[in-house]
Amino acid sequence: MSLRESARLLLGGEVRKPAPEDYTPGARQVHELKRMDVEHQRQLKEHAKLGHPHRNRWRNRRWAVLIAVNLLFVFSFWLDIQILEGALTASRFLGFHLIDLNSALQVMLAHKHILVNLVIGTATVFVLWVLLGGRAFCSWVCPYHLLAEWAESLHLYLVKKKKVSDHAFHRGLRTVLWLLFAALAFATGYTVFETLSLTGILSRALIYGPGLGLLWVLFWLLLEVVYSRRAWCRYFCPIGLTYGAVGLATPLQVGYRLGNCFHEGDCRKVCLVPHVLECVIKGRATDEKMDIGADCTRCGLCVDVCPSGALNFEVKGLSKWL
Repeated sequence: MSLRESARLLLGGEVRKPAPEDYTPGARQVHELKRMDVEHQRQLKEHAKLGHPHRNRWRNRRWAVLIAVNLLFVFSFWLDIQILEGALTASRFLGFHLIDLNSALQVMLAHKHILVNLVIGTATVFVLWVLLGGRAFCSWVCPYHLLAEWAESLHLYLVKKKKVSDHAFHRGLRTVLWLLFAALAFATGYTVFETLSLTGILSRALIYGPGLGLLWVLFWLLLEVVYSRRAWCRYFCPIGLTYGAVGLATPLQVGYRLGNCFHEGDCRKVCLVPHVLECVIKGRATDEKMDIGADCTRCGLCVDVCPSGALNFEVKGLSKWL
């Protein structure tokens, strides 16, 4: 996926069906072979599924990292060991200042000038997420993401039982809210979003103890269970937009290989942001090998569920997949 297309989708643009001239010769050849040999593809698909039990390898790794990071904040405070002090919005790791990029931007807009200490605090964080890319912060660090995954499981169960139905919002709403909160910070001198951020509320509650802000978290979890699957992360939270923009040109990608794909669609069913996997739909991939866009959370759910290895983590310039 090109950087331009990746940025457009990140900002909420609609997925476009490729034009005939968008396909590379190699992609055309693979698509044609698949159309000509349907029965062989079916057999390969069945064989791949039998040989690929769903093990949740990347999900388990991600949960372990997310829980470990947040517990390190808790233990550092309660045991006074001063390894990772503060909260996710602003912290200090072994004396090095680390500041959430979205929070730093809000503060600088509120103060209406660039604060040197914030620039220093965000430098390491910026480099880290440029390397990891996409919205990796959301799925590997944010505590609300874990709660939302569990709420999503309940939502899908209720949908299957026809107790509730899923409702979507326009993905461009997140960009509108990003601009709105930026404007409010600049106009009022107050970081309005920080009082509403589920990431900040949960991080502080875990470390310093619960408060009334948890009612706001509970509201969103209930909304996601009974009304809209992953509504906060998909449509409302501007933090993901900030990190997605930072990681547009990252070396770490979820890569897609057209020749390995049987288009069974399981990956799109588990994906938090299925529009980034439009290329896996039969006939949509414009190249034999493609990168999944910046709106991808790098959660690894699609990698875990893919029976044929068509989706996997890779580092650009290295042929070996992770």
